[in-house]
Amino acid sequence: MESISDNVRKDFFCLILAGGKGKRLWPKSRTSMPKQFIDFFGVGRTLVQQTYDRYRKFLLPENIYVSTSKEYIRMLKEQLPELDDEHILCEPIHRNTAPIAAWATHRVENITRQGVIIISPADQHIIGEEQFEEDVLNAMSHAKDHKCFLTMGIRPTRPEPGYGYIQLGECFDSSAEDIHCVRSFTEKPEREFAEIFMQSGEFLWNTGLFISAVGTFHERFSRLLPPVMRGLDATMPGASWEQENDWVEENFSTYPNLSLESGILERTENVCVKECHFGWADIGTWHGIYDAFSCGGSDNVVLDTETALTDTKGCVISLPKGRMAVVNGLKDFIVVENDEVLLITPRTDNSDAVVKQLMRYYIDKNI
Repeated sequence: MESISDNVRKDFFCLILAGGKGKRLWPKSRTSMPKQFIDFFGVGRTLVQQTYDRYRKFLLPENIYVSTSKEYIRMLKEQLPELDDEHILCEPIHRNTAPIAAWATHRVENITRQGVIIISPADQHIIGEEQFEEDVLNAMSHAKDHKCFLTMGIRPTRPEPGYGYIQLGECFDSSAEDIHCVRSFTEKPEREFAEIFMQSGEFLWNTGLFISAVGTFHERFSRLLPPVMRGLDATMPGASWEQENDWVEENFSTYPNLSLESGILERTENVCVKECHFGWADIGTWHGIYDAFSCGGSDNVVLDTETALTDTKGCVISLPKGRMAVVNGLKDFIVVENDEVLLITPRTDNSDAVVKQLMRYYIDKNI
């Protein structure tokens, strides 16, 4: 990787998305304590802390922002005490990723119009941090130079139906052979289509990492979203961050519930994808965790839990500290305990939907 000067790096910003409810990993992840604030793997740092640590290695701390929902502000401040209030974007109500990206764009644009932002989920597992740094910095430099939207893609290792798939178009130019124009995007295909995509060699997994210069983000959001932040600029030019927060508190609800995938990837105009080379997994569903962390069809994935297993294969097991799982003769099941709930359900492609259904049933029974 070519050395990136401090003068260029000062224009690189990050927004970490940490406002989700994490319902698909119930009962380990709850609305009161969602997955981004949990140490899933017993490493001593929660997912949002690991994500912050990862970016702080190569971005300026003053250029890192974290978004979360109002109900999680206390947890975020406890877990990342180094963040000051000006670096927390507090969503007054739950919306998808495009509205909060628009707010972050406005915040950074008021600092520098030369800014480039990477928007990053807080719930990813990354292997190969040096390669991650190299890929991200190269991608941010490309987005700065070429004024394009750029997403990060990973070569599929299995036909995973729970991920989005990006179809590669032609190379962006001869100087960047790992950056392609995006031909199409498919969100969470059926397994048979995921197998076709993987076998074709034309598709990458969508990591959910989006990069763009603030001017490019601004132009797209101006066409895509209501003029919430533009209304702030018209009403209170040069508003302080306190005034900005008050404005968002009052006006954020006018934004639609729109994702960056729907707003950018599905509209492939001026969108590129960089094929990356770090190890990656989305900590999104129990079945997805199994596929990402198992080494073979007969392996079990045990998450920071003491176990005694016999004739047990293909299971995901997660129990609280002080509990021991003694399991015999179980195959392809999810076994998760948290607080007063013990979940035992088959591990299948539709485990996501089943877990949501069981969660709703539990909530209804406890009203």
